[in-house]
Amino acid sequence: MEKPDILMIVLDTQRVDRLSCYNPKSNLTPNLNRFAKQGVVFEQGISAAQWTIPSHASMFTGLFPTAHQLTQSNLRLSTDTPHVAELLKANGYETAGFCNNPLVGVLDNELKRGFDGFYNYAGSFPNRPEFYKKGVFGKLKEAITAFMRRNVGMPIQQWFGKSDVAFSISLNPIFTPMWSRWFSFKGQNKNSVEDVAEYVKRHDGERDKPFFTFLNLMETHLPFYPPLEMVERIHPELAKDREARRVMQEWNSEAYRWSRPLPDGLTELEDKVLNGWYDVETHYQDDFLQTLFDALAQRKNAENTLTIIVGDHGDGLGEHGYFGHAFNAYQELLHVPLIMHWPKVLGTEGKRISGPVSTRRVFHTILNAAGVAGADVSTTSQAELNALTLTEVVEGRDVEQATAYAEVFPPLNFVKAMEDRNPGLADQFRCNDLRRAIVEKDKKLIQVADEPDEVFDLSADELELASIMSDNGDLTKKLNQQLNRMIGTLENQRDNLLAGVPLELEQDPQMLEHLRGLGYID
Repeated sequence: MEKPDILMIVLDTQRVDRLSCYNPKSNLTPNLNRFAKQGVVFEQGISAAQWTIPSHASMFTGLFPTAHQLTQSNLRLSTDTPHVAELLKANGYETAGFCNNPLVGVLDNELKRGFDGFYNYAGSFPNRPEFYKKGVFGKLKEAITAFMRRNVGMPIQQWFGKSDVAFSISLNPIFTPMWSRWFSFKGQNKNSVEDVAEYVKRHDGERDKPFFTFLNLMETHLPFYPPLEMVERIHPELAKDREARRVMQEWNSEAYRWSRPLPDGLTELEDKVLNGWYDVETHYQDDFLQTLFDALAQRKNAENTLTIIVGDHGDGLGEHGYFGHAFNAYQELLHVPLIMHWPKVLGTEGKRISGPVSTRRVFHTILNAAGVAGADVSTTSQAELNALTLTEVVEGRDVEQATAYAEVFPPLNFVKAMEDRNPGLADQFRCNDLRRAIVEKDKKLIQVADEPDEVFDLSADELELASIMSDNGDLTKKLNQQLNRMIGTLENQRDNLLAGVPLELEQDPQMLEHLRGLGYID
């Protein structure tokens, strides 16, 4: 089969409960819903991590955070760890990134590796593709912007991303509006979608290479500044409420509140305002995404274009005593959208997969679709590459048997800021502790500091309000043993990557058994 064009869309900070294809009670995303109905919806996509950097690293490498080790903003992905973009580039793809998240597109952490062109819409001096720059004035403006971006913007932004002192300063309410809005912390999401729509239209029909295009959208991340007309459309009562607007302005200007525990919870008005504006941002994002969906549908190569829409993580809006996406392993952070659209292979009738699947399998799915050989991927054997693709799950063959894992490495720069501002709060909410989770069908166990902490029956308790661990000793023991086996495998992968030793399938006896059972190996 001719190699497909591949588009990977990351809906950054997107909760599933706002998407119509996951929650029939929601009417916020009609465009995404129509697109999803023509593809495959994985009802339990489980992110490999709860915040941007480790989650993107897992989707780009196919590895969990313990193995790839990119778990903090001051670290870099090892050059020995293959990146999906560089593998595709080496196998004949044109690779382009359109990114609104500065943690992916601005920091020098190797997440941009392998892209022929990478366009940052975040930061003090964003850049856009050549076809956007029209005329002599446009080219001159871009030359000046590129100089400022390289010599002024990048050094400052790197400092803020890697320095605890700079990060702490940035959380001050005086400075938050400056970097969050004036310096495009959330990027220019609508512009980026329009540019990707133009890009996929230009790369259609007669072409030398298929494309791999990565798009990150930050619209549903704080601060919330949707167009007023969208607020009036979705929540007109909030648009007219002066006190509600004041509360939203207050939250927009206090970045420290975006990812900290809430010992006293949210007030009734804060809960209404934050949830309401999140609704609006979700709808606004869906509204401008239709431009891209239309462009994809009109292409000559529409049938052989693989589009994967995935969340890097969700967001907490006060549940379980937390806000944001830094410190817990509950479903509001780990349960993310995961949608595949590939008419030539998957058809257009629409399918739904109920079992949990890990988002780090996006890596295997893309490489398998592109025909990349396992021999080119030092971290993955051919058998694993073939078996871990999500198309196998669609066909009823899931080598991971409806089981997904997640690792919650807390962002340490935020922990440090919390310890300086609210001594004792980090200890009270165990913010320094590593959390891990396993979801097997509808049962979930959370470890905190390597010990089982909570167990939930997600079919009966979707919001994870009551742990059943104390009454289910056998279930707890079984899930904890599975999780510990997985941790051992990941630590072996990490050690081998650090030592430069090729990974061996025999490190994971459980995976080996499943592959043999499905006929991938003898």
